[in-house]
Amino acid sequence: MKSFTVHRGLVAPLDRANVDTDAIIPKQFLKSILRTGFGPNLFDEWRYLDKGEPGHDPASRQPNPDFVLNQPKYANASILIARKNFGCGSSREHAPWALDQYGFRVVIAPSFADIFFNNCFKNGLLPIVLDEADIDAIFREIEVAPGYALTIDLPRQVVVKPDGQELSFDVQAFRKYCLVNGFDDIELTLRNADEIRTFESVRLARMPWLTHMMDG
Repeated sequence: MKSFTVHRGLVAPLDRANVDTDAIIPKQFLKSILRTGFGPNLFDEWRYLDKGEPGHDPASRQPNPDFVLNQPKYANASILIARKNFGCGSSREHAPWALDQYGFRVVIAPSFADIFFNNCFKNGLLPIVLDEADIDAIFREIEVAPGYALTIDLPRQVVVKPDGQELSFDVQAFRKYCLVNGFDDIELTLRNADEIRTFESVRLARMPWLTHMMDG
């Protein structure tokens, strides 16, 4: 998993509340057994005027010119700001995969659905909760400031605005530790690989019949 310390990026404003996971990555794209390739279909039903299916070449489709991510001024945005209850709906982990694979490193909103919020941390995506008043102010500032960018300082737990104002945010200590170090659940476990191998060797020496059970 990619580590996260300090990130500065262009902000894309998604001025919608209750953005559910089916909007983030529609259900027809969940057929893949791989964990890659979801970025082109992020917000598929909003980004395109035609219906998308797995395997469709995005270059052959009809983009919706009114959707924020199709506007040239938000090309290469890596921070998404939205309204309350972002990530509601079903618990699909494909939603943070799609956001990450599109290029987003941060999602800022007044509130998130719990499962989506947890899945973000497990996949290297930082969800930040800010007060609605601060969110409103950022939306207004984006409208009048082309190229609006924020700096996200995870070690200090602050969002730094273009004028230098800092907005603090909360993050659970263990989640912060994992993001800063780039540890997902597997990488956390592999830190103890030597101890695990030692344990397995001792256990098999004491209970050799387990070898046959493991081979079977």
